[in-house]
Amino acid sequence: MTLNIHEIVENQHRFFHSGATLPVSFRKEMLQRLRNAVDRYEPEIADALAADLGKSGYESFMCEIGLVCSEISYMLRHVNRFVKERTVWTPLAQFASRSFQKPSPYGNTLIMSPWNYPVLLTLDPLADAIAAGNTAVVKPSAYAPATSALLAEMIGKCFPPEYVAAVTGGRRENSALLEEKFDFVFFTGSQAVGREVLRHTAERLTPAVLELGGKSPCIVDETAKLPLAARRIVFGKYLNCGQTCVAPDYILCQSGIKDELVDALRGEIVRQYGEDPLKNPNYGRIVNEKHFQRLLGLMDREKVAAGGQTSPETLQIAPTILDGVANSDPVMGEEIFGPILPILTFDRFDELYERLADRPKPLALYLFSENRARIRQAMSQFRFGGGCVNDVVIHLATSGMGFGGVGESGMGAYHGKTGFDAFSHCKSIVDKKTWMDLPMRYQPYQKKLYGKLLHLFLR
Repeated sequence: MTLNIHEIVENQHRFFHSGATLPVSFRKEMLQRLRNAVDRYEPEIADALAADLGKSGYESFMCEIGLVCSEISYMLRHVNRFVKERTVWTPLAQFASRSFQKPSPYGNTLIMSPWNYPVLLTLDPLADAIAAGNTAVVKPSAYAPATSALLAEMIGKCFPPEYVAAVTGGRRENSALLEEKFDFVFFTGSQAVGREVLRHTAERLTPAVLELGGKSPCIVDETAKLPLAARRIVFGKYLNCGQTCVAPDYILCQSGIKDELVDALRGEIVRQYGEDPLKNPNYGRIVNEKHFQRLLGLMDREKVAAGGQTSPETLQIAPTILDGVANSDPVMGEEIFGPILPILTFDRFDELYERLADRPKPLALYLFSENRARIRQAMSQFRFGGGCVNDVVIHLATSGMGFGGVGESGMGAYHGKTGFDAFSHCKSIVDKKTWMDLPMRYQPYQKKLYGKLLHLFLR
């Protein structure tokens, strides 16, 4: 496939310049074609996700297939409105004219997706790219080989390669793609690879959206409803074995309720995953041996308060809680991206503002509290990409608002209208009328005649 990458990109450039992708009717037809393909391939997608990550069919639909269908449906309902020109106010100095903004596709786009949610994080941005009128080259992760191969097959049968093409492979193919000239790049993955992508796009001055990750805190104060908080935290943390970019990375718990929260979390792990989670057929696995060994290196056995069981044969780690954790521990030195949940404590809520101020800005922040004044202040003062109050993870599951990071956790956002805008350039246009022409802007300048009028126009 590497030998054909340049040809694919050139063919897509030509196809875009033909204007074929611009009509709204074409975009909607392609979106419907993608939706039909997802419906048709649903059983095979579930099987591929099970092969790569051990995901159950229920979880595959809830967290990937169903969300893709929702995004496509949202675009089908709203794309007619999204593509319309928007008239804006025109200054008096520009009389007589009409000012408007017109969304325009970037052109040939590159979508690079990760392994943890390989279907969702490939097809969601693809739906946004199609709705915005672009062509696309899609590069799924080699770490999810079954899903990557299936996506390539599905996209190959769904679209002609000069419109949408899937490129499979590993680092060699990634490097070859980044050497090509795209009009826009959308990347989801680690911060380390994100920096490399940004270096390449910077060389060509190519606009990019980076969806990265980070250590997303989950704050629990003394007013929180602990049984419900524990249930929701366990759901979000151990979903996909913790291999979720917006999973709660660690808990910051008010010290007076820490023991009660740990007990509630233990009970919820048993309730949701059983006494032996490694035998639960709906509990997945770590993606590969390298990632499995990395996680083992982050787990201090002396601080395990729940879980800790592992299976090297199946690459599984039981839902694990670490208590008595300090900021200097290895588990706090990097994004965990696995089923290990450290718990740290604080005494006064106000100390968290200073404590988190100098840390890298996380992709998500979660707060469990019943104190509405505290909630309002926290949502305003903490810096993070997005988040939830009294829940976790679910903020990324709505097409009605954008999802993205800030600072070290990413740049740009997508989903719904925000996704359409991410894959579009908004042209600002003035349509100047020809039936009259104000003479004041032309030389020779006539200050005495037009000076006061100019000051009136430009106040």
